[in-house]
Amino acid sequence: MGAAHEHANVGTPVPKMVAATALLGAFFIVEVTTALLIGSMALLADAGHILTDVAATFMGLCALVLARRGSTWPGRTYGWHRAEVFTAVANAVLLIGVATIILREAIGRIGHAPEVPGIPMVVVALAGLATNAAVALLLRSHSTQSLAVKGAYMEVIADTLGSIGVLIAGVVTITTHWPYADVVVAVLVALWVLPRALSLAGGALRILSESSPSHIDVDELRSALGGVDGVTDVHDLHVWTLVPGKDMVTAHLTSSGDSARVLGEARAILAAQGLGHATIQVEPPGGIADCAKGC
Repeated sequence: MGAAHEHANVGTPVPKMVAATALLGAFFIVEVTTALLIGSMALLADAGHILTDVAATFMGLCALVLARRGSTWPGRTYGWHRAEVFTAVANAVLLIGVATIILREAIGRIGHAPEVPGIPMVVVALAGLATNAAVALLLRSHSTQSLAVKGAYMEVIADTLGSIGVLIAGVVTITTHWPYADVVVAVLVALWVLPRALSLAGGALRILSESSPSHIDVDELRSALGGVDGVTDVHDLHVWTLVPGKDMVTAHLTSSGDSARVLGEARAILAAQGLGHATIQVEPPGGIADCAKGC
């Protein structure tokens, strides 16, 4: 009987998350203050998304630190990696909540939209673009390895478009004095964010339900393992994702051949599928009970 264990260590961008949280927090104070002073719904919508960014980066930072430190606890063999997934769910809920509130407030302004000065909108929008661009550059390289970072990165991208929308609304307000430019942009930003928030929640819930990764064909994987010379049966095959970039697999292979060779070939098949963290058990044809007699 043999077992193979391979551990993948995914770097955690803690310093970048700290910098991103600080940048977003400072800009949020500026934007929400300006929005309240001039009564801009578009700025308030963007400030709401910035607030979720601050929460996303802060919670993501906490999740990453827990994931790094928690693995040293003897009773928590997987550490706190799943904290990233819970963070992604929380981020999605925040995004959906903010978008819903903005849509409700925008509908309430139909028919009596207040006049909003355009120049402050343009100035704050330009500052928002600069802030979001800086944060996006900080987080982009890590957004495919961590759900926590991905959630924060997605929200920053959404806010970048939101800042562009606010900029357009400000220019339209200055040049045409159309009172609904502010409301229209707020609604468009909210509608753009909603499906992406649902997608983020769906990805996190897929991991929490321990479904197989979408890029792995389990039937094809079972056939490939069953095709190893000497393997007569593949059972107890489980494939799931701990966090993005860390897919896990366990499998029991019934074989009358050389266990070391079977184990090596099976590991090679799994590695080709990107399944580096694997636990493989090779059993004799009579079952695991017979293994103690001379496996």
